[in-house]
Amino acid sequence: MRWWDIEPVLVLEHDLFPEDAWSRGMFWSDLAHARGPDANRRYVVAEDVTEEGERRVVGYAGLSAIDGTGDVLTIGAARDHWGTGLGARLLTALLQAATAFECHEVLLEVRVDNTRAQRLYERFGFEPIGFRKGYYQPGNVDALVMRLGDPASAPRPAAPSSAASGPTAGHTPIPGTHGTQGTHTHG
Repeated sequence: MRWWDIEPVLVLEHDLFPEDAWSRGMFWSDLAHARGPDANRRYVVAEDVTEEGERRVVGYAGLSAIDGTGDVLTIGAARDHWGTGLGARLLTALLQAATAFECHEVLLEVRVDNTRAQRLYERFGFEPIGFRKGYYQPGNVDALVMRLGDPASAPRPAAPSSAASGPTAGHTPIPGTHGTQGTHTHG
């Protein structure tokens, strides 16, 4: 993710997480701390090319890595890309980053009412380990905390057959994805 990706990411963010969307300032803050020898974050965006040849951001994801523990900060995929395997490819990119950061585990928070995301994480081997009451504000929605041990050996589910024209998760980069590093938590 680069600074020019912030505006299209915000459009997705507000569509996907209307009650607890990150602000422009949060993304800018993350990207301001994105580089350098001590960087411990990885953010990526996925793009699609429209019929008119214009690039469109259709997904984004972020990970922090501190003292051998990775934390999935955010994953979002455009609604018209649900069921295509994009979420799996974004999560694969984060787990590859966790491996590069030498993480021995990866944690995440997910809304208790987001069963779609929970199923994705379970396919990758994440297991529930607890709850955080009222984590998502202002809606006061609880978070399910999930953990994956050893991201390097996590299963990499293949993308659904409807995404056959795209890369298979874990084998090639996300098309149109560029990465940088940043900070902030958003389950």
